[in-house]
Amino acid sequence: MAGAVRTEAYQNFLAALVALRKAKGLSQAELARSLGKPASFVGKYELGERRLDVVETFVILKALGEEPAGFLEGCLGALPEGV
Repeated sequence: MAGAVRTEAYQNFLAALVALRKAKGLSQAELARSLGKPASFVGKYELGERRLDVVETFVILKALGEEPAGFLEGCLGALPEGV
């Protein structure tokens, strides 16, 4: 799927990750520190400059104290029709 980071579904997924981070009261730098990554890691995926794979997504969700199944179920509900 060429250009998949620009799809509406992926942008909604990223928006949900950003909202979750903010709801947990964490800055990008704080989350990156808990992941053992540079601050730019979080900034790049939140802006869609870097695509996350499923394992990275699970690690991020764990660092945020969120159950992957519940988070992903919420994202599935936001998928546009026909996807």
